[in-house]
Amino acid sequence: MISGIRFKVCGLTSLVDAEIADKCGADYLGFNLYPQSPRYVSLAQFRAMASHLPDRRKVVIAVEPTVEQLKAMDEAGFDFFQIHFREATPMATLQKWSEMLGPKRLWLAPKLAPAVDLDPALLPLADYVLVDTFRAESFGGTGETGDWGKFARHREAYPNKHWILAGGLNAENVAAAVRATGAKFIDVNSGVETAPGVKDLAKLQQLVVRLHESRAQ
Repeated sequence: MISGIRFKVCGLTSLVDAEIADKCGADYLGFNLYPQSPRYVSLAQFRAMASHLPDRRKVVIAVEPTVEQLKAMDEAGFDFFQIHFREATPMATLQKWSEMLGPKRLWLAPKLAPAVDLDPALLPLADYVLVDTFRAESFGGTGETGDWGKFARHREAYPNKHWILAGGLNAENVAAAVRATGAKFIDVNSGVETAPGVKDLAKLQQLVVRLHESRAQ
């Protein structure tokens, strides 16, 4: 936690980068098991790394997983489950995820078009909601900043949930993002990389400095 703000370093693909995230104080380490992601790691790769990872909470990133896939991820030792899904995903599917994992472990990451707000009916299913930049053809990882006003509106309307701000955050914009949204939890990825899945220590350290500064102002 940096000056009261929790953060996750997402899209980790190696032990080296996990150590970088740990050294910079990341609260959570994120691993993307979505095969179409440029930061994809297989479940077998994660299992091979698991016993050597820093003692931080591990988050799996998945897209509309099946029950069998969720069970395998759970058995691999993940602490939290960040699940991306389309707006049209049946409520019964989301309820199944919540029943399997419990609201305290589930991070809902809905794919919301610019004019669409989160359906309040989803809120009892999870304690965490991640708001990422919308792009029709992909699930997260766009490297583009999102609608900060939309995030702030949701956070203010439902303050009992943990709202996670994602989308193009880097050292240059993170202070402005925190001030504009009131975010207490951020997710960083492409903004601290030299290439997809390759984290940069200097960029991450600079982001941490900016986080400290944002709270001091």
